[in-house]
Amino acid sequence: MIKKNYNCLKKLLEIHFKNKAGHIGSSLSCLQLLIYLYSKRIQEGTDLFLLSKGHAASAWYVVLNELKLLSDDDFNSYYDDKNGTFLGPHPTCSRQIPSIPFGTGSLGNGLGLASGLAFSSRYTKKQFNVYTIISDGDCNEGSTWESALFSAHHNLSNLFVIIDLNGLQGLGYTKDIMNLEPIEEKWKSFGFDTYYVQDGNDLSLIDDTFQKINLNINKPKCIIAKTVKGFGVDFMENKMEWHYLPLDHALYELAVKALEKKFA
Repeated sequence: MIKKNYNCLKKLLEIHFKNKAGHIGSSLSCLQLLIYLYSKRIQEGTDLFLLSKGHAASAWYVVLNELKLLSDDDFNSYYDDKNGTFLGPHPTCSRQIPSIPFGTGSLGNGLGLASGLAFSSRYTKKQFNVYTIISDGDCNEGSTWESALFSAHHNLSNLFVIIDLNGLQGLGYTKDIMNLEPIEEKWKSFGFDTYYVQDGNDLSLIDDTFQKINLNINKPKCIIAKTVKGFGVDFMENKMEWHYLPLDHALYELAVKALEKKFA
């Protein structure tokens, strides 16, 4: 595993505070999923990853920086419009970072891109896996389900869809905006080999679930991870407003103390 989960969490808070950037809660909910994927699953230079919930780009940047796939200078330029940066609040479209194949953020587009990449392996004759993290909001979009049908129809067994199911989106609770339940049955009915992680912010439980995946089943894989928006910072957890709010100095200090109490 990337050595210190706490360091990644603290680094994420630091860059949000420094640049007064929002989408902290969304980034915190999927950070452990990214840590796990890049530590245990993704073979850099071979496999591909897309973050469909592009508003959580800072979590991706943190992990890439920890792995030295993103330089400190570039990482520290995040959200810095005054001095110029290609690291915006959504993944860059510039192709300046080899690990980021596409810019994302418009919900519902990520799975289509990922399934197209997985499908391309049949023509390139290269063996690789494609991983994508999608959100509750992505699952509201018809394009997501069209891509799911395509993936199952073509038996894209090299495609791994991870749902960051934190139960909240930009305007409220998912259950009130567009209820996804029973979500596990839905993905199964669309032809995916489907698994559920009861605590998607627990690295050991994520690992346990991935170890159960039967790689010999000729179907695309779906891993539904029940996560917490704002994970690790008690006053942010399960609060819709932290989809948007930035950190002032006082809140930043409180957030760091919350992490220290829980993880350090």
